[in-house]
Amino acid sequence: MEQTGTNCNAATYGRDVEKCCRKIQKKMWHFPNCIGAIDGKHINIQCPINGGSTYYNYKGSNSIVLLAIVDADYKFIAIDVGAYGRNSDSVIFSQSVIGKKLNNKTLNVPEPAPLTENGEPLPYVIVGDEAFPLKNNLLRPFSRRYLGDNEPNKIFNYRLSRARRVVENAFGILAARWRCFRGHLEIQPEFVDKIVLASCCLHNMLCADNAFEPDIESLQLPEAALLHLDPLRRNSTRDAFQVGEKFRDNFNSDAGSVIWQVERVRRGRINS
Repeated sequence: MEQTGTNCNAATYGRDVEKCCRKIQKKMWHFPNCIGAIDGKHINIQCPINGGSTYYNYKGSNSIVLLAIVDADYKFIAIDVGAYGRNSDSVIFSQSVIGKKLNNKTLNVPEPAPLTENGEPLPYVIVGDEAFPLKNNLLRPFSRRYLGDNEPNKIFNYRLSRARRVVENAFGILAARWRCFRGHLEIQPEFVDKIVLASCCLHNMLCADNAFEPDIESLQLPEAALLHLDPLRRNSTRDAFQVGEKFRDNFNSDAGSVIWQVERVRRGRINS
């Protein structure tokens, strides 16, 4: 395990990224130019000998972290496993192979493309929650300070939340298939890393065999798509913020809106 807290064993799977993006946009999650969703999952372990507080996480258990990007079919397209459980998602992301490749533009992200015909080209993006930094190719929700009575921003948060749920669902499917992840793994962390890597590969194979077919209709209208988000004070570039605003404008236009979004926002937390 490296001193940075991240064991940089990353597994990437060669897939047609633009085809995946079209599926997210047109068939399932209605989020154009979206490569996938990113999040971290704690894999609980027994505290290693002399482990101290290194693996102790905010949930009160010891863990290593699986950081993953998941596509529209619940498949892992990039993972980094081995980070210490005590670290936050933002720290793990910055130290991971995924974060470093995204920063130095070697993650094979497609060139910008218009969201609508004859529109302005916008970057292909990964969507994450408020724990991740805002970047040109990484979008997160607007924090509560930007919501108030701003319905367009709430609609953006709703649309992003729908797309982001694929990674949370993928983690749930992974734990349901490999039930060892429901408890504590009583082995050394380096072997946990190998088990997680193998499980993700097997998970993708089972998805390819259509062993799991999600009920898309039941996932389209979540009861709690909007989150109460605390204000975040991070150094994000103005360009990255403007990318989010342009996606927001598209989601609120005739060409980019979906028929149920306003009803869902107004039924939810309109005063948030």
